[in-house]
Amino acid sequence: MSILFSAFIGAFALTLLIVRWSRTHAHLTNDHDLSGPQKFHAHPVPRIGGLGIVFGVAICAGMLWWRDPANDFTAPLLLLCGLPAFAAGIAEDITKRVSPRPRLIATAASAGLAFLFLDAAIVRTAIPGLDWVVATPRGSALVTMFVVAGIASSINIIDGFNGLASMCVVLMLICIAYVAFLVGDALIGWMALAGVGAVLGFFFWNFPAGLVFLGDGGAYFLGFYLSELAILLLYRNPQVSPMFPLLLCIYPVVETLFSIYRRKVIKGRPIGMPDGAHLHSLIYRRFLRWAAGDRTARELTRRNSMTATYLWMLCMASVVPAVLWWDSTPILTGFIAVFAFSYVSLYWSIVRFKAPRWMLFRR
Repeated sequence: MSILFSAFIGAFALTLLIVRWSRTHAHLTNDHDLSGPQKFHAHPVPRIGGLGIVFGVAICAGMLWWRDPANDFTAPLLLLCGLPAFAAGIAEDITKRVSPRPRLIATAASAGLAFLFLDAAIVRTAIPGLDWVVATPRGSALVTMFVVAGIASSINIIDGFNGLASMCVVLMLICIAYVAFLVGDALIGWMALAGVGAVLGFFFWNFPAGLVFLGDGGAYFLGFYLSELAILLLYRNPQVSPMFPLLLCIYPVVETLFSIYRRKVIKGRPIGMPDGAHLHSLIYRRFLRWAAGDRTARELTRRNSMTATYLWMLCMASVVPAVLWWDSTPILTGFIAVFAFSYVSLYWSIVRFKAPRWMLFRR
C-alpha cells in the first residue's frame, strides 16, 4: 500500500502549503466571486487544489517506473499526456479568462496523446452503430477524445460543493482498482490507487472546512485521469464489459446531458452558460432548511459540506452495481437506464417540491 500512502502524503503536504500560504498568492489563486449562480462559499478560497493531486500522482508514477523501468513507463507517460488538460484548467483558475471551449480542446488533445502513445483507445462500446465507428482507427480516436473531454467536463460540472466531485472520483477509482486487480491488471490497479491517495490528500483540506477548492485544473485532470484508466482497463482486458465505465461515471454524465437539455431545449440558453439549477444546487437550497436565514460563515460552510453527502449516496447507487456486475453488459445496461430514469424523476420531484421525505433534513 506504499503507492496509496505516498500519493496521500504528497498531495496532503503540497495542499497544506497552498492553504498555509494562501494570503501570499490570494490575488492570483483565490476564488473571490461569491455571488455567481454556482458559488456557495462564505469567503475567498484558493482554487488550485489540483496542484496537490497532480503532485501526489506524479510521486507514484515515478515509484511505479522506478520499480520496473522497462515496463512501467505507462504511469509517467499518462501523467505527461494529461498536462494539456491540467494546464488549461489551471490557467482558468488563475486568470479567470479561459472559456470552456479551450479547456475541452486541451483535454481532447490530452486524450489524443494518450491514444497515440499508450493505445488508450475505445474499440468496443456494446452500442449498435457506435461499434462500427470505433472499429476504424480514426473513428476510435475521435470517439475516445470526445468521451474523455466529456467526462472531464462532467467532473467539473459536479464540482460545486466541498468534497462532492473529489469523493465521487475516489469511489470510481476504487472500483477501477478493484476490477483491475480482479482481472490481474496490477498496473492499472496501482495507478487507480495512486489517484485515490492523491485525491484523499486534497480531500482532507477540502471537506468539510473548504480551505481549498479543486478548481478547473483539478477537475479536468481528474476527469482525464479517471476516464483514461477506465479506457485502458477496457482495452487491456476484454472480459470487462464496455458498459462498466459508463455506469461507473453515469452520475456526472447524466448531470451533464440533462443540464445541456435543460439549458438549450427548455430555457433556450447557451449550454456553456453557468446556472444554479443543477441537482446539487437544488438540494442545497431546498433540503438543508436548518441553515435557512443564517448567513454566518460557519453555518454556510456546514450547509455546503452537508449537501455533498446526498450526492455521494447518488453516486454509490451507480458504482455499487458497476463493481458487482462489471462483466455483464445486459445487467449494467439495465442499471444505466434505471439510474437515468431515477435521476430525471428525482430532479423534477425536487423542482415541484415533492421530494421524498427521507431527503428532508431539519434541525
